[in-house]
Amino acid sequence: MQTNTLSTRRPGFWLALLVLAAALAISPAHAAGQSTPFTQADFEALQAENALILVDVAADWCPTCRKQKQVIDAFRTQHPQVDLHVLTVDFDTRKEWVKHFKAPRHSTLAVYRGRTQHWFAVAETRQEVIFEALLKAAGQ
Repeated sequence: MQTNTLSTRRPGFWLALLVLAAALAISPAHAAGQSTPFTQADFEALQAENALILVDVAADWCPTCRKQKQVIDAFRTQHPQVDLHVLTVDFDTRKEWVKHFKAPRHSTLAVYRGRTQHWFAVAETRQEVIFEALLKAAGQ
């Protein structure tokens, strides 16, 4: 009896699928569409690419930060054409970067296009204001 399954007909298929899944899991941290922990290397690489970057100085315990994240998620859903890279600076553990970005407190947002800062806000949660800042920096 002859079976006609992928595992018997193409034994390399499952290995290739596994390799692809692993590659996607370890793709560059600065891939658009996800928030990633801030690293200097990612920030500088994105600046060199003239990318649209949102630096989000946040704390896990901060309700304002949670609201900002909801707004950012909504922006990505409503504007999938905008290649936005979000780098999150942990307010509690990354004090050197909190100071570097001149964040007076958690819930600080800074928008960059490449090396140019286009917008800076503290505790801003209004969707229309954040959307406008991101779209303006994106050139839309």
